[in-house]
Amino acid sequence: MNARIARPAAAAALAAAVLVSLTACGGEDTAAPPGKVVIAGAEIVKDQKLHDLLPEKIKKAGEVRVATDVPYPPFEMFVKEGEPTLTGLDYDLGQALGAKLGVKFTFTPQKFDGIVPAIQAGKFDVAMSAITDNKERQKVVDFVDYSQSGSGILVAEGNPSKVTTLNDLCGQKVAVQTATNQLDLLKSHQAACSTAGKGKIDIQTFPKDSDAQLALRSGKVIAQVLTKPAAGWVAKTADGGKAFDLAEDPAAPGGYNASPNGIAISKQLPELTDAVLKALQALIDDGDLVHIYNKYGVASIAIPKATKNAAVD
Repeated sequence: MNARIARPAAAAALAAAVLVSLTACGGEDTAAPPGKVVIAGAEIVKDQKLHDLLPEKIKKAGEVRVATDVPYPPFEMFVKEGEPTLTGLDYDLGQALGAKLGVKFTFTPQKFDGIVPAIQAGKFDVAMSAITDNKERQKVVDFVDYSQSGSGILVAEGNPSKVTTLNDLCGQKVAVQTATNQLDLLKSHQAACSTAGKGKIDIQTFPKDSDAQLALRSGKVIAQVLTKPAAGWVAKTADGGKAFDLAEDPAAPGGYNASPNGIAISKQLPELTDAVLKALQALIDDGDLVHIYNKYGVASIAIPKATKNAAVD
């Protein structure tokens, strides 16, 4: 299942917010002394041993061809409407991996449903597009998993209702976009509210996430449930980070019903999969990866260990 399933309105609304609030462009972080690249404030240096693991065709080309479906904040975004320059968590991660491996990660927009077929056809080497790792996709591509994300809870600045868990939503008015996994999550939690002796969640549905956020701003609801990466990004960027907060449930750091997101890599390039896996782990070990996640307000979806094909269903 794609991490973005049933989220087109959310993506459009967030993209609009990005164009208003984003101040740093995709290439702005990369100025650094020779041999180094700066991504989200972290200096990334080429590791020759990791470079040596790359397939010969990648070494010779000097680049990894990356497919990405834009926009889907905070993972992939255009810096400015009508211009091709990219930014976002996936883009920054690609630049960091490229710097560590000593090659360029070249991103090209591609419609989501055509990404995997394009990799199979040899048009791209990898895809970085908030793709959910699952067994079905593992039949045709390999995944290097870099985050785990599910649903999160967006609250008003300062979290006046002291929301931490889904149980805190019982008996309260809560906003959610129609026809989404998050709506299903709230409906499925009603039984838990009854078991806890609390009233049912008063679910308020909206056609767009931006509409739900207007209801939250005006105090008509105490929270909105949406994908956790989107919630984190909205909390970080809306009104300069002063409109909303992201509620953090210690029992669900990646969000509710979280699943792994992975870098999809051609099965024809197993050496590339191995090199990317080890480069990602190096970024984790060096503490560089957390800077990228923090830049986009989604530190909690980071995973402590890079994995390959981690999905079990």
